[in-house]
Amino acid sequence: MKLSTRNQINGKVVEIVKGNVMAKVKVDIGGGNVLTSTITVDAVNDLKLKKGDKVVALIKASSVMIGK
Repeated sequence: MKLSTRNQINGKVVEIVKGNVMAKVKVDIGGGNVLTSTITVDAVNDLKLKKGDKVVALIKASSVMIGK
């Protein structure tokens, strides 16, 4: 599948925490860096995501905010 998303980062699922509707999926992208994505529990189930799975984090945003 081809996607327009330019920011595609390979990683491995290290943790999935499911709530009632949403789930937090932590992805180790190497170098001590972990991305956290919030997706629906339905999406986790549809993708059959589990700890240890190799995945691609796709990041498409019109803005990135940083605060201190």
